[in-house]
Amino acid sequence: MIKKYTFLLFFLLIFKSFQGQVQLSVYSEISVVTAGPGTELYEAFGHSAIRIKDPMLQLDLIYNFGMFDFNQPNFYSNFVKGKLLYSLGRYPFEYFLISYQQDKRWVKQQVLNLTQNEKQAFFTYLENNALPQNSDYLYDPYFDNCATKLRDITASILKNKLDFNDENLPKNQSFRQLMNHEIPWNSWGSFGINVALGSKLDQKTTLEETMYLPKYVYKIFKNSKITLNGKSENLVKKEEILLDFEDLSPKTSVFSPFLIFLLFSIMGVYITISDVKENKRTKWLDVTIFASTGIIGILIMFLWFFTNHSTTPNNFNFLWAFAPNFFISIQFLKENPPIWISKHAQLLLIFLSFIPIIWLLKIQEFPIPVIPLVLLLAVRFWFLTHKIHYK
Repeated sequence: MIKKYTFLLFFLLIFKSFQGQVQLSVYSEISVVTAGPGTELYEAFGHSAIRIKDPMLQLDLIYNFGMFDFNQPNFYSNFVKGKLLYSLGRYPFEYFLISYQQDKRWVKQQVLNLTQNEKQAFFTYLENNALPQNSDYLYDPYFDNCATKLRDITASILKNKLDFNDENLPKNQSFRQLMNHEIPWNSWGSFGINVALGSKLDQKTTLEETMYLPKYVYKIFKNSKITLNGKSENLVKKEEILLDFEDLSPKTSVFSPFLIFLLFSIMGVYITISDVKENKRTKWLDVTIFASTGIIGILIMFLWFFTNHSTTPNNFNFLWAFAPNFFISIQFLKENPPIWISKHAQLLLIFLSFIPIIWLLKIQEFPIPVIPLVLLLAVRFWFLTHKIHYK
C-alpha cells in the first residue's frame, strides 16, 4: 500500500538492530502513523506504520511493513501467484515524512497511551522483526498487510487490556464494499480488481477485519480504550497532523469502463437488430464477444485455481466471462458454425440469468460497468439461440 523508494534500501542495510541493547527512556513515544491516499491505484488505500521516538536516545525510527523489492527473484511471477514477499523496513522517520511530503499526501500521528513496559515491548517486538531473518512476510492485501500488522501487534502486546471500539464505523460492510469506498467505481483499476476477486470479498467484516484499511486503523484506535492501573483510558494519548494536504484520488481516464462498455453494447444491440431484420449474422461481433469474454474468463480461472490469492476463488464473474468462449470464438468465422453453438448460447443465457440472483442475495457484487455488457450478451446469445439456424 505504499510506494517503495529505492534510496530507503540504503538505510535498511546500514541501520542495525538495537534489540537487547537499548532501554527506552520515560520520554519515549510509540505512535501509529497513518498516511493519506495517493494518486496511484496501489496508493489509494493509504498506509500505516509505527513510529518510535525517544529524544533522550536521539532515536526516531519508522517501522514500515509496506516494503517490497522489485529485484527479488521471481518478483512478477510471485506477484501473479499470490506469493509476494513484503518486508518490515526500519529507517529514520524523517525520510518517511519526506517521501509523503513530495507526494503531497497527509500524514497523521496517534501517540499511544502506554506504560513503560508496554513501550519497551513494542520496541523489542519491532526490533526483533526487523532482523533480516525475520523481516519478510507473505503479503495479503486483505488479511496480512501494513495495517493488519499494526492491529495484531497492538493486540498481542496489550492483550485483554485493549478494547477496540467500533463507534461511528459503518456496520455490516463487506470487504468489497469497504474497498470500493476508497477507489472510483468507474475506473479501470476498480473494474480489474472487482472482476479478478471472488465472493470471499463479499463476506461481512468484523470490527477487527475492517482494519485491513489504514483509515479504519486510525478511526478504531482513536475510539478504543486501554486499561491502565485499573481504569479505562483512551488508547490514543495525543494526535498530531504532521503533514496537512487534501485527500488525493486515484487517476481516472476519460475512456472509463462504463463508457466503453455502454458504447460497445449500444453498437452491438443495434447490429443485432439489423441482423434480425436482414436475416444475417455479423461475424466480427460474435468473434469479438466470445474471444474477449473468454480471455477474461481464462484469467479468472487461472487466479481461482492456479494461484495462492486468498480472495480469487469462487468468482462468479465466470457467469459472463466464460473461459471456453475463447476457444469457441474461432467457430464464428465459419459461414455455418456447428449446431452445438446454439446449445452453447442457451447455456450462456442460463448463466447470465443467475447474475441478478447472486447480486440480490449479496453472494457476490459484480462491477457496475459490466451491466451494459451483460445486457448485450443476453441480447446476442438470444439471437444466436433463436434467430440463426445452424446446419
